[in-house]
Amino acid sequence: MGRPRQFDEERAVESACLVFWAKGFDGTSTEELCAATGLNRSSLYNTFQSKEQLFRRALMRYTTTTTARQDALLETPGANGLTRIRSLLAAIVADEAASRAAGNGSGCFTVNTITSIAARNSEVAQLIDTDLRKRNSALSTAVLSGQQDGSIAIDRNPHEAAWYVTTLISGMRVSAQSGADRKILDAIAETALLALTA
Repeated sequence: MGRPRQFDEERAVESACLVFWAKGFDGTSTEELCAATGLNRSSLYNTFQSKEQLFRRALMRYTTTTTARQDALLETPGANGLTRIRSLLAAIVADEAASRAAGNGSGCFTVNTITSIAARNSEVAQLIDTDLRKRNSALSTAVLSGQQDGSIAIDRNPHEAAWYVTTLISGMRVSAQSGADRKILDAIAETALLALTA
């Protein structure tokens, strides 16, 4: 039996992404991937060759989507550098609050991957590293822009500040999984913004 007639490969990757995001690479079975994608085992492997390759496709889809969203927030026309970073942190808080309200405790797919399969899989680690470089580059640009418009302290190293914000976002997502509510996440974000201006 082959693929379903209306097979949509990108939709299958999106469905697999949700399963991997919730359960991780090791916790996801082939049966669960078949159920999520609507493909039988043979079609799944004919299309994606292996569970690992499907995982990489799912991770790439996730990082591409989330990084594009970050870029859009950090390139808001007319906003100063600090406001752009504030918008990004506000979006993270909103995401985590919505996740919590929906009873979803999956956290960030990227953070989950860094602390699991990336440590033993060089191709997955490379995907994470490439995405991290893109995100930090955009954040560095936003910090530099803030220094030029006076909204961010001039003595901050843009590269180091970018890493600070990236680390903060990862920590906020983990804190949300650990039970931090919206009020706490808002306070964390506000403290971070103060650190960029003081």
